[in-house]
Amino acid sequence: MTVDEELNQLEDNLRRLKIEYDVFFGGGSKRPPTDLDWRVQSTFKRHSDSQRLSSSQRFKFNTMQQKYAIYSDLWRKKVNIKEAGFRRPQDELLSIQGLRTEQTHAETLKQRAKTADWEPMRVKIADPSAQRETVRVLFDALSTARLHVKETSAPATFDSFASFVLKKTTELRTKYHCKEVEYEVEMKEGKVKLVARPKQ
Repeated sequence: MTVDEELNQLEDNLRRLKIEYDVFFGGGSKRPPTDLDWRVQSTFKRHSDSQRLSSSQRFKFNTMQQKYAIYSDLWRKKVNIKEAGFRRPQDELLSIQGLRTEQTHAETLKQRAKTADWEPMRVKIADPSAQRETVRVLFDALSTARLHVKETSAPATFDSFASFVLKKTTELRTKYHCKEVEYEVEMKEGKVKLVARPKQ
């Protein structure tokens, strides 16, 4: 299995893990998905210090790791509440609220921007609708870069950014008759720029 295939499998397992925890907390399962959780953790450990990852693969891996950290913390709290029973109104609220909000995601990006050195990253996109996760990685990279230089012009929402990428990709593929469009998040002289190049 290639690194990209392993990362795609990790992404699928993380998505499935979230669904299975939702089922567990909703009462549809008697036990939490500990086996799948263990497999996800093992994959993270296996690649945490890997030198095989490219810059875009490393960014995707780190994004999933941050997402898992957010999920895992909330799952742990909800399991404790479920085992102890609801004692406070806020406990019940915690048990049914969404696991990931745009606000939580933005806070994660801000923290990452404060602690990590910026590395340029490139992704190739042929069909934005089919490569939604790749578009998400690009969106995260652009948002992180802008937070890194304290810009305030980050895309308002992921959906608006995805619409822009779809329009731009279609435009360049039609104009240059290319198969893919390469997007690069650049940082020069304290300014962030998203560059799109046609690729055959």
